[in-house]
Amino acid sequence: MSDQQATPDSDFGALANLATPKSRIERALGYVPRILSSKPHIFFLLGLGVYLVLLPLVGVAVSAKAELIGGNYTNVTSDIGACIAAGGTLHLIHQARRRRSLEEERLQLTRQMHRLLFRVHAAEAAALDQESPQ
Repeated sequence: MSDQQATPDSDFGALANLATPKSRIERALGYVPRILSSKPHIFFLLGLGVYLVLLPLVGVAVSAKAELIGGNYTNVTSDIGACIAAGGTLHLIHQARRRRSLEEERLQLTRQMHRLLFRVHAAEAAALDQESPQ
């Protein structure tokens, strides 16, 4: 791990703080985007869209009760849009976490390399410390 922690002011820190559940209900609500962006849910909505939107357009009668329960084209298309947005948000959070872990590893390797260089070239490092204005 690195010595620097994400602050709420940093871009990733703010994103990670939003994505980190604090209470039991927030953890439960954290599964909602995963469920919304899941393939079975998207296929269900596409099927519902075919049944409620496309079939009536080609002349197949859909009962009023089915339309009342299933919704109309506005509901179905907005649900599909919510699925796309939820999936995009999850993708961004995953990318940000992966990028942060790579940056932490890169920082750790850089610090190790500096320590090694200062140990191997101690005389030159001391000369640099004396020359640098502070």
